[in-house]
Amino acid sequence: MSTTTTAPRIAPGTLREAGPFAWGFAQLAGLVTRTEAPRLFLTMGRAHRLFRGWLHFAGRLMPGGKLPRRETELVILRVAHRRRCAYEYEHHVALGRRAGITAADLERVLAGPSADGWTARERAILTAADALHDTQDLDDATWALLREHLDDAAVIELILLVGHYEMLATFVNTLRVQPDRHR
Repeated sequence: MSTTTTAPRIAPGTLREAGPFAWGFAQLAGLVTRTEAPRLFLTMGRAHRLFRGWLHFAGRLMPGGKLPRRETELVILRVAHRRRCAYEYEHHVALGRRAGITAADLERVLAGPSADGWTARERAILTAADALHDTQDLDDATWALLREHLDDAAVIELILLVGHYEMLATFVNTLRVQPDRHR
């Protein structure tokens, strides 16, 4: 039987290890999220140039995306739940609340797109997120449903958003990034 460690495989970087840009960004992010400097940023910051490029890309998806912030947070929460990524889920519960996500919405996120209470658009988006998680593709029926609600740019963004948070879950879970303490 194999054992899985929960200790971080790569520790968050110090100011010297993560560099001043990642360190400073993490300190500001911690103020916004009311946590210590996010360990995700300090860990990824160890790869200085990669961190900067990732941050630019990630910022175009959230918070700077075309999809309404509430929908973006619903997708992120669903992906984090499906990937069993507690780190991302907890961060986005707090961010989602600021975007109007209620306790009832969080219960529905866990139940999935077939739960009662979603709008038709939310159901289509979450159905697509689940399909992308399960098959890395959208069947024709899901595609048609999604296209009733999203234009070309929004569909592209949704696919990249799901893929991006799948990638982040892999990063966080594989490196055993520890939860951030609340202030």
